[in-house]
Parts: sequence; structure tokens; C-alpha cells
Amino acid sequence: MEHHPATAWLSDAAGAAQQQGAGNLLRVVLIVMFLGCALTAWFVLRGYKRKDD
Repeated sequence: MEHHPATAWLSDAAGAAQQQGAGNLLRVVLIVMFLGCALTAWFVLRGYKRKDD
């Protein structure tokens, strides 16, 4: 197993995205964005449920 630095992996991923178009990259970005928004909303809104008696 060869050791590849993180920059080499990133450049390989960018090269693959250019060959395949932006469809897969856009799909991943949208999924991560929706998951991040859902987790942020859950984290913020769970504080309103607690009672400080």
C-alpha cells in the first residue's frame, strides 16, 4: 500500500470531478449541506425544550 499525501488525493478528486462533470460533486455538496442544516437546527432547537426550574 502506497502512501499518498492529502494534497495528492485532493488533486485526484478534483481531476475526477472535471472528467465526470459537476453532477457528482454538486450532489455531494447538497447532501452535506442538508445534513449540516438539519444537525444545526436540531442542536439549536433542542435548547428550547429544556426547562431551567
